[in-house]
Amino acid sequence: MKKNIISGGAAVLFGLLIALGPQFIFKICEPADDRLMFCFWVGRAEIAVGILIAALGVAIILLSDVKIQLGLTLGIFMSAIVAISFPQDIFLDLCKHEGAVCQKVTFPALMVVCGLLAAGAVFNLIYLEKKTKS
Repeated sequence: MKKNIISGGAAVLFGLLIALGPQFIFKICEPADDRLMFCFWVGRAEIAVGILIAALGVAIILLSDVKIQLGLTLGIFMSAIVAISFPQDIFLDLCKHEGAVCQKVTFPALMVVCGLLAAGAVFNLIYLEKKTKS
């Protein structure tokens, strides 16, 4: 029970950081001339994925079946991979200005947060897989 509170709580924390970070902590670029910048759309996409990750974390806390937690953790891992792909110009066009705030702060911060989340999900997957075999 304690393990799923820790792993679920971490997923909620990282999910909220992914969703709210580009908006409030490591802010994306401000609109120029009332036009939305490319990084604005990355921030919006990260909100959706971050909320999904946080919801999966809540489900891990509430559901005690190990096999369900395994599936939820796999969902968190896959969502982290999607979230890390947004700042890498795979799905959305990104700002090409190397000096922009999004290139220097927002995108690297998102990649670190998403990378840590993906790594934590892998460790939790290994732990839960061992738990199902015992």
